Amino acid sequence: MNTTIELIKDHRSIRDFKADPIEESMIEEIIHAAQAMPNSINGQQTSIIVVTDKDKRSKLAELAGGQPWIEQAPLFLLFVMDFHKTDLAAKKNGLNQVIHESVEGTMVGTFDAGLNMGAAIIAAESLGLGVVPIGGIRRSPDELIELFELPEKVFPVAGLAIGHPNSSSKKKPRLPVDTFRHNDVYQTKDLLKLIDHYDAHMTDYLKEIDREQEGNWSQFTSGVYQHVYFPKVHPAMKKQGFLNNK
Repeated sequence: MNTTIELIKDHRSIRDFKADPIEESMIEEIIHAAQAMPNSINGQQTSIIVVTDKDKRSKLAELAGGQPWIEQAPLFLLFVMDFHKTDLAAKKNGLNQVIHESVEGTMVGTFDAGLNMGAAIIAAESLGLGVVPIGGIRRSPDELIELFELPEKVFPVAGLAIGHPNSSSKKKPRLPVDTFRHNDVYQTKDLLKLIDHYDAHMTDYLKEIDREQEGNWSQFTSGVYQHVYFPKVHPAMKKQGFLNNK
């Protein structure tokens, strides 16, 4: 097994950071690694907002539902799907862009932003830094769009808090790989049995880290997924031009 794969497999979210700043050379390496990822049609319809300003990180922590590690981490990357710059390209050529109004456009933008974040995570961890992805930035999208002055056709997808780890965390177990890898066709046989096995494993894990109140994986996940937990996303996307009607 090579060291890159070992690094990826050892990933864990860090929520306790030192106050030490991150060198600009490290930030540049992370950004260049993220930008190097593949993207649909070479449209490059994503961007990253690099946030080092403490006041903005503090506001972000509040908007994300009260996540103090966002303010504590000296660096926060905001990943956005960015059809503003592709729209400029369209106008330059006398054309009318419509992709941002479609479900396909939303899928392209979010997927490519995910590829960017994946690379940023690996790059940061290879430099000895700790990270925690933040989906909570979508909790208050209107305020976040205003805070970062995002133009129309740009929408925040997710964020990444990065810093020097002050402490580590216990690696969270994953579902059995047979629930993730499907050979040739989607395998439904024994899926529920594998989930039962994982639920038991998660119960032990949560007991070990003193978070038994969360319940096992199926209890926690199904409880959350009974609701659209960030209901402001849909109307905010419409205001930014992401109609999802095509």
